[in-house]
Amino acid sequence: MVDVFDLVIFGGGGDLSRRKLLPALFAGFVAGRVSADSRIYLTSRSGLEGSVHDWLKEVFDESQPACDVSKDHLKTFSSMVSMVELGLTKGGDDWESLKASLAGDDDRPLVHFLAIPPGLFTSTCELLGQYGLNSKRARVVLEKPLGHDLASAQAINDDVGRAFGEDQTFRIDHYLGKEAVQNLLALRFSNILFEELWSGRTIDHIQITIAEDQGVQGRAGFYEGTGAMRDMVQNHLLQLLCLVAMEPPARLDADSIRDEKLKVLKSLKPLSGAEIDRNVVRAQYQSGAMHGSAVGSYADDLELEQPSSTETFVALKAHIENWRWAGVPFYLRTGKRLPDRFAEIVIQFKPVPHAPHPNWGSNLSPNRFIIRLQPEDHLALRMMVKNHSAKSEALKEVEMNLDVTGDDVIRLGPYLRLILDAARGDQSLFVHRDEVEHAWRWVDRIIEHWESSDEPPESYQAGTWGPYEAHDLMTRDRREWFHETSGRKVAK
Repeated sequence: MVDVFDLVIFGGGGDLSRRKLLPALFAGFVAGRVSADSRIYLTSRSGLEGSVHDWLKEVFDESQPACDVSKDHLKTFSSMVSMVELGLTKGGDDWESLKASLAGDDDRPLVHFLAIPPGLFTSTCELLGQYGLNSKRARVVLEKPLGHDLASAQAINDDVGRAFGEDQTFRIDHYLGKEAVQNLLALRFSNILFEELWSGRTIDHIQITIAEDQGVQGRAGFYEGTGAMRDMVQNHLLQLLCLVAMEPPARLDADSIRDEKLKVLKSLKPLSGAEIDRNVVRAQYQSGAMHGSAVGSYADDLELEQPSSTETFVALKAHIENWRWAGVPFYLRTGKRLPDRFAEIVIQFKPVPHAPHPNWGSNLSPNRFIIRLQPEDHLALRMMVKNHSAKSEALKEVEMNLDVTGDDVIRLGPYLRLILDAARGDQSLFVHRDEVEHAWRWVDRIIEHWESSDEPPESYQAGTWGPYEAHDLMTRDRREWFHETSGRKVAK
């Protein structure tokens, strides 16, 4: 399908637009997924020096989209793009000009992508309504974070809702657009094999990790006072937990999927008091070494003069109180300045109840289903087989690769998939306001407990896998963190 639409990226000259949105749109155009008849408007507080063509060439030289940037493709794509000087707090001639530019094509979708700070969501949506840019053909895409707590998220949802209906509102979480997540849903709900195994009867525990090797440079104005719990756990990690744990929907449509995800969030066991101290670890990175080079601490990166209680690492254990998942712990982990950058879900099954051969016990690993989300999409099932190279009746662990896309396929990425879904009006991979608010209710209890305590975050050295307390969170349950790097297990 070749999609034709109008797209306005508010904050079109910003970091998200340059690094993710424009490269994804260009790759989609080269692959024939975005029509040359589409129009892309990039709003900015200041005008553009030079031509759009030269500016885009600079953007793509920096971002390296998933395709070759040929002169012909760049020339055509540049003709689709306009830079618009626009203020986002009050109306005027600039808004009248944008309205006139978008007039005359009422049959094609109009997508407003708010790649701007949440503090500007309200005024921008008010102006979109004031200038009639919220008609039935319009959709608004909200980039996270949506607020900093339940009250602020509800206020934003209410303000956006005055200009756009819920069916026009698309709260984006780009992890939900990744190919591996789509494959997870397909595997779960089209194969009876996985559905029969997908419960506490056979699963020992589930790990969800989003690890980053970078610090907070470039995000200083946002990150201080926000932290990993608000930035990553409330949205990305809890959304992935919902997709793993939800019941099979009656249909794979937006309402059915959202209903099942909401049931998971409502079933999350609330944590409070001593339960938080025991089951949640927060920490902040200190100076260390990354990839052979010395790096500074969080305070160094932000040039802070006073100690900060903002966490850059969170590890926690959660439980879902329903029949399918009773007794199965979900371990969530995210952090900055960790040794590697990856995001993955590990479904670890229970061990076999008995090893019938005496040589099997020492190297008998539990089965694991690995869903890797970044830096590349990857699905694999790990299981034990006979080791034919050994003289004795030994076993070895092998990986059954479940990937179905070849290396020759252009990987267009999650942002393009989600932009195209928004243009089509498909909300299946977007987040309903009720999900946002229930996630905040669960997270707010933890944050409020931290804020009422005088205890500072734990510390961990940059380039390590976090504080000892995160390791202890697993070892006291006789488990351990797991992830794959180049097909091998990495020591803690």
